[in-house]
Amino acid sequence: MLRLAEIENSRRSSAFGDVALGEMLREVCDMYEPIAEDKQVALSVNIPAALSVRGDRDLLLEAVANLVDNAIKFTPRNGSVELELKRGEGQTILRVRDTGPGISAEEHEAVLRRFYRSDKIRNTPGVGLGLNLVSAIVKLHGFRLIIHAGPGGRVEIVCPDEQRGRT
Repeated sequence: MLRLAEIENSRRSSAFGDVALGEMLREVCDMYEPIAEDKQVALSVNIPAALSVRGDRDLLLEAVANLVDNAIKFTPRNGSVELELKRGEGQTILRVRDTGPGISAEEHEAVLRRFYRSDKIRNTPGVGLGLNLVSAIVKLHGFRLIIHAGPGGRVEIVCPDEQRGRT
């Protein structure tokens, strides 16, 4: 809770520097590979280009790790989780996609609130702070968090060029 308050009050922007996103995604993938393997979930990373953003590497790593942890947690056995980095028009997109149930459109705003727990996941470990923390980190960086509905989960962190570092 203290970390969340610190992030929301923007006290961490002094630690901003260039963050190599590809390296960071590979690090998260390496951290979560044993967990995914134990659950028989295929974890992969797709990084077609070296891209960077200006930000706090530790906070961005925490945000991505949280998204990957959720994706693995809610993906059934023999499913898959993919981390992807791509360039769009005037932006860099960091995407976490899985073959789990996803988040319904009706719950997109609710899952970003502190302590929110959907009725569908009451028996799953967690306290409902993860996506709220991710949202706070993304906001601190001037990025956007997009949660897509539909079968499978897909969450994107969109980094506009004016917030990007060198490529």
